[in-house]
Amino acid sequence: MNILFFGSAFIAKEYLEELCRRSYTILVVTVPDKPISRGQKFGSSILKAYSQEKNISFIQPEKFTSDIVKKIKNFNSDVGVVVEYGKLIPKLVFNLPKHRTFNIHFSLLPKYRGAAPVQHALCSGETETGVTSFYVDERFDSGDVIIQKRSKISQQDNAKTLFNKLSNLGINVMNETLEYLQSGKFIAMSQIGEPSFAPSFKKDKGLIKWDKSAVEVCNQFRGLYVWPGIYSFISHGKLFGKRIKFIEVELFDRNSINKSFGVLHSIERRKGFTVSCAVGKILVTKIQLENKPIVNAWDFVQGGLISPGNRFKT
Repeated sequence: MNILFFGSAFIAKEYLEELCRRSYTILVVTVPDKPISRGQKFGSSILKAYSQEKNISFIQPEKFTSDIVKKIKNFNSDVGVVVEYGKLIPKLVFNLPKHRTFNIHFSLLPKYRGAAPVQHALCSGETETGVTSFYVDERFDSGDVIIQKRSKISQQDNAKTLFNKLSNLGINVMNETLEYLQSGKFIAMSQIGEPSFAPSFKKDKGLIKWDKSAVEVCNQFRGLYVWPGIYSFISHGKLFGKRIKFIEVELFDRNSINKSFGVLHSIERRKGFTVSCAVGKILVTKIQLENKPIVNAWDFVQGGLISPGNRFKT
C-alpha cells in the first residue's frame, strides 16, 4: 500500500515509525525548514530527519504548487494519513489518494476541533476524551467520522500523560482505519452534536485567575502542564512584581469559600504552601522564580522571602 503521510510535530514521528514497521511505501509531506536562531540557522522537521535516516521519500512544500501536486500525483497513493501536520491541505491534494485522506485527531469530534484538543479537555475538567479518525474535507476538523475510540481521563492526568495515552490509542485507530479502507466494509458517519473549538494557547493563558475555584486552577495546571505552564506575580514585599511559575500543584481543599483570594494561606511542613482561591485552596509543591532554577516550595518558603498573608496578583 502506498501511503501519503502528512505530519510535522514530534508526535507524528511515532505514527510514521508504525507505518514503516508495517512495510508500507511512504511519501512524507512535512513543513519546510525554519530559522531557529538569531543567526538564522535552519532547523529541520523531525520527520525530515527521520525520513533521511530511513531513506523515505519526502517533500517540504511551502505551498501546494502545480509541481508539488504533480509529484504527489505521480506517487499513486492508496490513502493519505494526516497526524499533526498544522497546515491546510487543499482539496486537489487530499482527494488524490485512491481511498482519500483521513486525519487522526485527539478528541471525540465534534468536541474540541482545533490545534489543542488535549489541553482544552483538561482545562475544562473533562473526565473522558478519545481519538477520532475522519475524512479530511475543506472545513476545519469537520469531515465524516471513520472510527472513534474513547479513553478515560484520570485526575492524575496532565497534558503530557494524556498525550501519551492518546498517542498509543491513536496508533491503533490509524491501523484499524487503514484496514477498514482496504476492506471497503465500513460506513463513515457525519459528526453528531454541537461542535466546540480548541485553538492554540498563547503564553498569557497561563496567568492564574485567583477568583476561580481551586478545581479550575488545578485543571488549568493540568492542561497547560507542557506549555506554557501556570504562573502568577508576587504583589508586594521583597519579591514585588516577580513572576513565579507553579511547577507542581495539587488540590488541597475544594469547598471553602474565601473572601480573600490569591493569598498565601498556610505553610505545609515538608510539602510547600497553600494559596486560597475564590473557592478552595491549592497546594504548591514546586516553584520557579523568574530567571531562577526550579526548587521545592518548602525550601523556598524557608528562605523567608514569602510568608502566610502575602498576596499574589489577582
